[in-house]
Parts: sequence; structure tokens; C-alpha cells
Amino acid sequence: METETFAGFGEEIVRAEGLVKTFTLSRKQQKLEKTGAARKTAVNGLDFSAYRGQIYGLLGPNGAGKTTTLRILSTLIKPDSGDATICGYSVTREPQKVRDKIGFMTSELKLDGFFTPDYLFDFFGELHGVEKNALAARKKELFSRFGIDRFAEVKVKDLSTGMKQKVSLVIAIVHDPEVVIFDEPTNGLDVLTAKVVTDFLAELKSMGKSIILSTHIFSLVEKLCDRVSIIVDGRAVADGTLGDICAGDTLENKFFEIYRGVKGEEI
Repeated sequence: METETFAGFGEEIVRAEGLVKTFTLSRKQQKLEKTGAARKTAVNGLDFSAYRGQIYGLLGPNGAGKTTTLRILSTLIKPDSGDATICGYSVTREPQKVRDKIGFMTSELKLDGFFTPDYLFDFFGELHGVEKNALAARKKELFSRFGIDRFAEVKVKDLSTGMKQKVSLVIAIVHDPEVVIFDEPTNGLDVLTAKVVTDFLAELKSMGKSIILSTHIFSLVEKLCDRVSIIVDGRAVADGTLGDICAGDTLENKFFEIYRGVKGEEI
């Protein structure tokens, strides 16, 4: 296992190289996609690097390949070709070592409604091999931080959407991972819960954690991200700091300028 240090950036914590992922489309999916093609290329030769203690954003429209990329990084699916490393471990050759280093959260995560936050936190903590006393201390800290303590014994099915998202968040980081991966972290949240989540992301960064997030929200990138990659049709068409990419313009204006240049069409 090796990680590299780059002048001006620090230690490289995530590296994606030539990631490609295709999917077979059903007749229904072809109709929805308005295509006659039997396969879709969701990620198409994607390269990027992210560094320790930074928040790195994947910005793009729905269908750009952001979620597929994060699922590859999280070892939930394998790329057709290419590879990625996290903390020096390959997502294709060393998936378990990668899982030990990451926490992954998506708005699509469905917790079993029959169980309570208290039970689920312990269950996932034990799966990650967290020592019992450390697990109890971490539960106390995180449940208090997110106001889950009052609902610890309430079944998930009876919780509000915002509280379910908070429970999902603390479960994703039960083992205090080095790298936190979030797919659309504020999607579907009310403004209060969204602020709790974004404030915590900033707090994780201040603790030296590395965060990879996908979003289509310009303000979220501007508020949180140190670096960003603009993803269109599964490819990184721009990558760098906001200053590098925007060059004095707004992120929104620059995004649409780049998008039009890539797609060759007006929006």
C-alpha cells in the first residue's frame, strides 16, 4: 500500500484511473432514455485525484455518472475497466481493505424499519469490528450530536425523513472512517437537517477526514468543496479548485458554458 504526496495538494487519498462502467438497458429503460442502444456507458474513462483533509465534489446533471462512480469507489459495483485506489488500496483487488477505510452514504439507503437506531448502530459497529466500549462512547457522542438520543428506541419506520437521514449518517461513520463518501448528501432534506449535515461535513474536514461527494447543487459545491470535477456523460470535463475552474465567473455560469461546449447544444 502506497499513497503519494503532491506539491501544493498534500497526500493523495483517492485516485481514479480510466474508470469505465456500462449497463445493459431493458426495453423500458431504452424508452425512458430515448435510445435504441442496448447498453449505456455510465462512466467513460474517468480520472481524478482527491487529497487528505479536503472535500472533493463531483458536479453534474442527473445521469452524468456521479452515483455510479461513487458506487465503484465504495466497492458496491466493479468497473468494466480501470481502477481506483483509496488510501493506497485497490477497489477491485482489495475491496475489504477499502471498506475498512470508508463510510458510504446515499439518500437511497434504506434502513430496516423494524429496528431501532440503537440496535442498528450496534449491529453495524460490530460488523466493522469496533470494540464494545469504543462503540458505546461513539454512539453517545454521535446520537447527542445529531439529536438521535431521544429517538434511540423508536423504530426506524416511525421516524421522520430527516431523522432517518441522520441515523443513516451516523451508521455510515460508526467506525470513524478516514474517507467519507456521500451521494447527494442534502437530497430530499429540509433546510434545517441539510444544514446539520453540511456543518458536519465541514467539521469532518477540520478533523482531517477526506470527503468525496456528488451533487448537482452549485451552492453546496461553493460552500464546501476545495476541489471539484465537472462530470458530463461519464467523463471529467473540468477539474480543479473553484478559482481554477471559474476564473472570476460564477460556478453556475461556468458550468453551463462548459456543458454547452461539451454537448454542442443550448440548454
